[in-house]
Amino acid sequence: MYDVKQYDPAEWSSPPLEGKIIDKPGFGKAMVGRGAVNQKGPQAMLLAGLHAMKEAGVKPPVNLVLVAEGEEEIGSPHFKQIVSRPDIMAKLKESEGIFIPIGWQDDKGNVGVNLGAKGIVELELVASGENWGRGPEKDIHSSLKAMVDSPAWRLVQALQTLVTPDGNTPAIDGWFENVRPLTEREKELIGQAAASSDEATRKKLLGVQHWIDDLPYQQALERLASQPTVNIEGLVAGYTGPGGKTMLPGRAVAKLDLRLVPNQTRAEAEAKLRAHLDERGFKDVEMKIGGGYDPTETAEDSRIIQAELATYRRAGVNATLNPRLAGSWPGAMFTAPPLSLPAGQFGLGHGSGAHAPDEYFVVESTNPKVAGAVEAAMAFVDFFYQVAEIE
Repeated sequence: MYDVKQYDPAEWSSPPLEGKIIDKPGFGKAMVGRGAVNQKGPQAMLLAGLHAMKEAGVKPPVNLVLVAEGEEEIGSPHFKQIVSRPDIMAKLKESEGIFIPIGWQDDKGNVGVNLGAKGIVELELVASGENWGRGPEKDIHSSLKAMVDSPAWRLVQALQTLVTPDGNTPAIDGWFENVRPLTEREKELIGQAAASSDEATRKKLLGVQHWIDDLPYQQALERLASQPTVNIEGLVAGYTGPGGKTMLPGRAVAKLDLRLVPNQTRAEAEAKLRAHLDERGFKDVEMKIGGGYDPTETAEDSRIIQAELATYRRAGVNATLNPRLAGSWPGAMFTAPPLSLPAGQFGLGHGSGAHAPDEYFVVESTNPKVAGAVEAAMAFVDFFYQVAEIE
């Protein structure tokens, strides 16, 4: 993927599209810019490794099919058209597996190897006076609220039905009908990850003081891997500038993302959300689907995963297996029929700030446990050889 999320230059310490080199304490020289770690930096390291092999006159030990995605951040609405193209599909069917380049080493050099990812549906819910038949068709003065319905409150009431009162558990009708519980092996892997990571450091990086329900760390991680979610990305209605503006909005919009776990599907989620709203009298609340995809799962003993682990071992990097990435990517297009290929992520290097101001990727590392750009590029070369050697 090569697309990026939106940005507000005022929130950045340097222009987000400039690619400025800075000194990052504890890591070395890093490039700051939108997409630095998600996903342009790791992708550039992969391409650098391939260029290095070409310039050295070295033939790669494996054949490669490169498929580039430019809409991942909006739910990949057209990616299936590319993957399903007959000539591309024919090449993919010959493949051992799929991987996307990453740079996720922490400050101690550790990495996680994901055996899957949650699915996602990105959408907007829209309440409007025009569609509702009540409330104003356009913004009016707020003094009229005493005799005019509010589409904004209409939307709030619809949103309240989607989750439990604490906002933490989906309450959409039938939402958990097909949710697969964690296996004993998945719980074992999560336990290992909890024991080898620092809970306090993770809380500090996230800027949080508590997990949901004040759960112990391992249980919080189990919840992260096993639970589907309904999240409000943003709420927009009426005037949102400085100060007040006495108005009654004629339209209100909630931007949502729904994270899905194994045995759920995007189609099921969309249908159940629509039925849930309709059943509660919110047929007028529009659903505008932006994009999305199903969850993915990949076998631990697959060639692609074993090659990742072998490459990390050769580099002296501690790698832990993670049952499921809490984020999402369109891997289901590869892991589901007709391809049914294993899929994962691989790479060395460090970066942070994806989707946030001052996103960065380390290019010259002063941390002996973290790869810089050269080491990250060469790790992809070694990975290709590990794939070739594993039977």
